[in-house]
Formats: sequence, structure tokens, C-alpha cells
Amino acid sequence: MESVSGAARVRRHEDVKSAARVLEVLELLGAEGARLSLADMASTLSVPKSSLHAVLRTMESRRWVETDPSGTLYSLGLKALLTGTAYLESDDLAGIAGPVLDLLAEETGEAVHLGRLDHTDVVYLAKRESRHALRMYSAVGRRLPAHATALGKAILSQYDAAEVQRRLNWPLPALTPSTVTDPDELLAQLADARKRGWAVDEGESSVDIRCVAVPLGTGHGGGDAISCSAPRSRMDDARLGEIAAHVTEAAHSLRTLLKRLGEH
Repeated sequence: MESVSGAARVRRHEDVKSAARVLEVLELLGAEGARLSLADMASTLSVPKSSLHAVLRTMESRRWVETDPSGTLYSLGLKALLTGTAYLESDDLAGIAGPVLDLLAEETGEAVHLGRLDHTDVVYLAKRESRHALRMYSAVGRRLPAHATALGKAILSQYDAAEVQRRLNWPLPALTPSTVTDPDELLAQLADARKRGWAVDEGESSVDIRCVAVPLGTGHGGGDAISCSAPRSRMDDARLGEIAAHVTEAAHSLRTLLKRLGEH
């Protein structure tokens, strides 16, 4: 009886390891955003190629990963896209934000984003393109370090200094020469954002792109915010204030819609 119980424990342990390996593969391919070879993944994940190959074969048969024509490079599969889309469709905020984001994009003519804090990063949940030919690159699902974005700083401004220190990984990486990495400077920026109600990114995630963001609340385990971004040539200090007013109004509209949704 003891040996049967021991065998069952071993099987459960192996099942948990296999499940963890599948999640590690999905997270790695999602973070890289590019095709990777078996050798690359085995090296990054520190696992034997033979066991990883077996996991990848199963994932490929279930359409969680797919290979290139040579069969040697792996990327996320269609099932990953369908699952991500289902997440957005089931999310209350993403579901009601569309018309508000549409209006904000129409009023400003610039790129608009809805973002959520995920550990130390901000993830784009929705976007609206700028009407101008010169625009920033972004995509739903893209993640950026929270400290280097207006979205992230807007959300972090809702927390006290101790909580900010706990939530971020120090030392902070610099994405551009303008990225704020000094703890005291970042905390001072968050204090300013808390006072005025909106945060600014001064070319800290993309060179020469300014961004204004307003927090929506600290739900979903981290928090949400909306933002408007434009090249510095189209967003001088005067226009920055105008856009901040538009984003603040849009954030108020979204909070009102969320409150009504919670009352039903």
C-alpha cells in the first residue's frame, strides 16, 4: 500500500513538473515574440532537450505552438491567440472601454492605450492608432517595464513608497537615455503624478515620444490606466496639458461605467 501511495506521489510530482514546463514554454515564447529553436529554449529554461522536445510535440499537436517550414523553429500557436482573445472578451474593463477609447482617439488624433500592471510590467490590453503617418509602435499584448511608461507610473502613483519599492525589481533597467532609474527621482515623479492626477513619460520607453496617463484603480491584482501618446513634435507643453484633460475625462467616464457595472 505504501509503495502504491509513493508511486502516486511521484506521478503527481511529474504531472506538476510537466504543467510547469508547458507554462514556461508559453511564457518564454510570449516574452521573446520571435521563433526559437529547441536548443535555444532548452538552454534558456535549463532543461534537457529530449524532455523539452516531448513537451513541444504535445503542445504542437494541441496547437499551442507551431513550427516554421523547416520544423526547427517554434513560436506561439493559434490556441494561444484564441485564449488571449478570450481573456479580453471576458474582462469587464476591456469589454466596456471600446467607445471611450474611440472617443479619446478621435478628440486627440493620437495613439490611445489601455494598460494593466502585471508584476513589474505594464501590458497593453487595447489600443487605438494615431491618425498621423508618424506614430509610435505598439501592439495589444506588448509589455513594457512599468517605471518607464506613463501607464505604469500612473498606476504606481496610487501606492505608497514602500509598496512601490516592493513591486519593482531594483536596479531598474533603462530603455532610453531618458528612462528614470533613480529610486528617489522615480518616487518624486509618482508623488507629482498623485497630486495632479496624471503621469508623464518623457521619451522614457520610446525616444522622442511623450505620453500622458491617468489611473483607473488598483483592481485586477495591480491596477489599470489609460494613456495618450504622440511624438514630441506634436505634443509641446501646452498640448500636453490639453491632452491630459482629455485623458482625465475619459478615465472618469470609464470609472463611472465600471461603477454602474458593479451595481448590477
